[in-house]
Amino acid sequence: MTGFNHRRVVRVAAGALATWLLGAAIAAAQNPPLAEVAKKEEDRRKTTKPPTKVLTNKDLPPVVGAPPPAPAPEASTAAPEPQKPEADKTPQKDEAWWRGRITEARDTLNRDQVLLEALQARVNGLTSDFTARDDPYQRARIGEDRQKAIGEMERLRREIEGLKKKIEDIEEEARKAGVPPGWLR
Repeated sequence: MTGFNHRRVVRVAAGALATWLLGAAIAAAQNPPLAEVAKKEEDRRKTTKPPTKVLTNKDLPPVVGAPPPAPAPEASTAAPEPQKPEADKTPQKDEAWWRGRITEARDTLNRDQVLLEALQARVNGLTSDFTARDDPYQRARIGEDRQKAIGEMERLRREIEGLKKKIEDIEEEARKAGVPPGWLR
């Protein structure tokens, strides 16, 4: 009976030693340790200079085709200006107007297509992360994020289709108005 107990003690000691060595290997595998990373980030933040200029809407160029901002009302006793006729309020449809209109639509379309590609990459990453997780709580959070990204992708796809239709409509309107094709390039 003593031999049986001796073997059991040896097995338990070997198991404990293996567990301890595995824990030590995992701790050593952290490259670099979390404390070291936190210290480096703290040092980097101390040396980073604050931004030198804060941009506001006033710093941005005006949007093509957008109405100019309304002037601030002045407290004067002067008579109000007479209203301009409706003909003056319509924009002059020259080359710059047509070019700005089509360029704005195309730029928005290109931006949305790039965003759609980025969202697709995010969904792919979340899908693989979801399948790699065992923890139900983490899987649920990843699943929620994935569904939000898929919803945003669907919204972007509808917006892209609308922008393509808008570009076709602008081109058709320009054709009917006799606008030279070079104005829309």
